Amino acid sequence: MGPKAKKSGSKKKKITKAEQLKQLQEEEEKRLREAEEARLKFEKELERLEKQRIEKEKWQQLEKKDLERRPEELEELYSLEECFPEAEKLKQDSRSLSQWNHYIQCDGSPDPSVPQEMNTFISLWKEETNETFETVIEKSKLVLQLIEKLKLMLLETAPHDLREKNITQYEGSISELQELLHLKFNIATEILLRQASTLADLDNGNMEKIIQDENVTLYVWANLKKNPRYKSVRFSNTKTGFEIPRILATSDIALRLLHTHYDHVTPLPSAPAQSPSPTPRPLSAGSQLCKGEAESTADADGPEDQADSKPRERGSVFIQEEERKVDEQGDPEVQMASVEKEAKAAEGDLEMKLLSEMVAAAQLDLIKNAPEKPEVSESKEVDLCQFTILGGVYHLDILELPPQCKPVKGWMMVEILKEGLQKFAYPPEITEDFETENAFPPVEVTLQIQEKVTFFEEPVVARWDAEGKYWRTDGISDVYYSSEDRLVSFKLETFGPVTLMQDTHINMPYQSWELRPLGMNKALLTVTTVFTEIQIQIKENLCVLASIKVKDKEHGSVLEGKWMAPVPFIIALKETGLNIFPTVYSHFYVAINNKVPLVEMKAYQQMALLSSAFAFGWSKWNTLCNSTNVVFKVRETLTEEHPIDIPNWALFMFSGDRAWRLKINEESESFSEALGEETEFHSTLYHMVKDAASKEAVEKVRSSSCQFVDSVCYMLLSTRVLSYS
Repeated sequence: MGPKAKKSGSKKKKITKAEQLKQLQEEEEKRLREAEEARLKFEKELERLEKQRIEKEKWQQLEKKDLERRPEELEELYSLEECFPEAEKLKQDSRSLSQWNHYIQCDGSPDPSVPQEMNTFISLWKEETNETFETVIEKSKLVLQLIEKLKLMLLETAPHDLREKNITQYEGSISELQELLHLKFNIATEILLRQASTLADLDNGNMEKIIQDENVTLYVWANLKKNPRYKSVRFSNTKTGFEIPRILATSDIALRLLHTHYDHVTPLPSAPAQSPSPTPRPLSAGSQLCKGEAESTADADGPEDQADSKPRERGSVFIQEEERKVDEQGDPEVQMASVEKEAKAAEGDLEMKLLSEMVAAAQLDLIKNAPEKPEVSESKEVDLCQFTILGGVYHLDILELPPQCKPVKGWMMVEILKEGLQKFAYPPEITEDFETENAFPPVEVTLQIQEKVTFFEEPVVARWDAEGKYWRTDGISDVYYSSEDRLVSFKLETFGPVTLMQDTHINMPYQSWELRPLGMNKALLTVTTVFTEIQIQIKENLCVLASIKVKDKEHGSVLEGKWMAPVPFIIALKETGLNIFPTVYSHFYVAINNKVPLVEMKAYQQMALLSSAFAFGWSKWNTLCNSTNVVFKVRETLTEEHPIDIPNWALFMFSGDRAWRLKINEESESFSEALGEETEFHSTLYHMVKDAASKEAVEKVRSSSCQFVDSVCYMLLSTRVLSYS
């Protein structure tokens, strides 16, 4: 046998006492460390709970304090908000004064609010014949003024002041005036074309005429020579014109481009829903609101307002109590005089309360979103809630040349066709001898865009469908747009009214906004969008476009320096393409930060009340708070200078019935609703701001003009900066 193999492996190393002691020491240190961590964690948790308890107690104390002073604060706020019904009453007085001034002027122009005068004016104008184009244009100035007044009456008059029959009457007068004006333009065009041979150009033998006015531009070309090589029609000193096919170049026709700087083609939008009681009832007949008005009031007012508005029969009850006292006491004549005086005061208070509720309901209607999106029947139909007509309408017509005037023995003889001005059918309905595509190709049209209109993108070209009564985009091809030359060209298969459109919401949502005081009863509203920065100055009951920047460069506008009331000012801005005013349907087309309408309305009201002495601005945190709250920046501003370098903005949160200053600022890492250090919360934004305001600022606020506050509030309601930024 061989030698035995050695055992594999080695003996286990023994742990020394020193190592054992070290290991025990490490375990003890670990145990102590874990115990210390647990103790610290426990103490930290106790500290957190204690802090939470203290904050809760503090919050409860603040809530208790707020509830105690809430009635007093609301009463003071209501006294300030009386400026809104006061402003509405001034508007009513202004409308009445305007009617009276028109009456005493006796200038021959009709009062658009009186149907008899409008009917007489329309009938007399219909009877006038043989009016030249220049005469019709001159008369159109008055007609357009009447149409504008009627539209403003529908827009500016409060819903409770408009009866259904008034709305029907105004809309009917507008439609009649529009139709009659266009008819007069057609008759004047026929008279002009009868003289085409006498107005022919010596070089080419054809007639070309341009008649231009501030509201209308007429381009007319009569094909007298029928030269097949003359296919390019360019009106002198303009880039407007046509490229016509051979079939038209050899036909007895005239081309007319009637550019109306307004839109009388699109039907009037349906009238807004009126309240069940369009006019205030006499207070003596009963002081309670109807069901519809009560519901509207409940929507417009918060719980505290509803509670305050419950005793609606206070005036009548007061009268009955006083009559009873008269019966019990002596000296009836003195007592009755006192009763009548106090009764009139009570009726006045009730009337103002009723007007205040109606104004609040009207303001709330401005920011309510439509529940359903309007339907578009056809794929090619233009959605007029999504697109806006800019620059008016171009009426493109191919007309049959009427018989020409001929000199006969010193007389000018002309055959007058009974059927009047006739359109030339292009392409004709029956084309047996030709292939339509080759013989009747589309006509190329080049249009020059008005200087006052701003397009931020290539415009949408649309044509009018007379049967369907809507604008459509088919039948138009090869659209070319030059922003530098302000030209748009396209090919058109069939002639008729054509217009240029822009996305209504191209400037929405806004990137930022700011409302800044410029002194007593003056403020500047700045709205910054992707394409532009628009500054609107507000003074008393007027607005003006202060400046406009496009791509950070100053951009001229015909509206600069023109002071207007808020409603016509907003219309004018929209017509020039500077649209920053959402509609009730805009939320279907824009991703917005939708806020509860009542909260939004109350915020705008109180911001307007403070706008003489405090600046307000956009905050990025407004998008992170829920829909029942709004967040914005606030700072006191008593001078016209803009303190850009002074970062003294404070962040405020407002929920409609509570306002508080936030602990965070614009540079904070995350959003928090925590209350700012050493601050309280109040029932109103006015009292929250008042806590840290100077006496001068508070005095400015309390001395603000009711018309100025109302105008600022209306502009904020119209732009909806808290939901569309």
